[in-house]
Amino acid sequence: MLLDLVEMFRDVIPIILTIVFFQYIVLRRPLANPRKVLLGFLLVIFGLYAFVVGLKMGLFPIGSSMAEQLIQRDNLIFIYLFAFTIGFATTMAEPALIAVGQQAEEAAAGKLNGNAIRLLVALGVAIGITIGVHRIIEGGSMHYYVIGGYSIVIVLTIIAPRYIIALAYDLGGVTTSEVTVPLVTALGIGLATHIEGRNVLIDGFGLIAFASIFPIITVMVYAILMQWMATYRAKQQNTSIEKVES
Repeated sequence: MLLDLVEMFRDVIPIILTIVFFQYIVLRRPLANPRKVLLGFLLVIFGLYAFVVGLKMGLFPIGSSMAEQLIQRDNLIFIYLFAFTIGFATTMAEPALIAVGQQAEEAAAGKLNGNAIRLLVALGVAIGITIGVHRIIEGGSMHYYVIGGYSIVIVLTIIAPRYIIALAYDLGGVTTSEVTVPLVTALGIGLATHIEGRNVLIDGFGLIAFASIFPIITVMVYAILMQWMATYRAKQQNTSIEKVES
């Protein structure tokens, strides 16, 4: 446990040195509140330490254990259902996604709803992880799945509204954060470990890639549908006005 704490401190040191260098050497100004900043860094170190210990004690074991128990039931429906629900639930709990959703809602000035974005991203992650689990079970090549997914993304990028494209790509990265990654990775490794003929290194990983691709798709599809609906309503209104005037 003490070794984990030392490693956390070692990992945070480059951040501290970078900030100190630019603050005192480049900007040549002292920190406004050095005691508060120091306390903040200490809290970050202890927070990361607690998070890593929690992963080792809880999330990794439970993810692997659930995969093993589901395989023993010999019912693929429950495996797919677990993959879908765990993807949806963990994404909804992502702090980074909540923050990005709120900022996007503020910046969009009424065009976007933060809660709708969270639901769409969570749905995309759930779909992606379910497809990734299917790949592990069936033993298919990941190349075709990833190429197919990004081919859809490229097509949607061409036809999607410009205001949603950058946000959609960012949301794909937000999903690979603190809550989703440990459980999803443990699920993939657990499935590959307990399915005969699977290689943990080749088949056990890759679920995070699916969790990054499909939120981009769901968000852009939503934006495209909303744009089409808005255009259709505008045409209907113009038609009604023309009928009244005539």
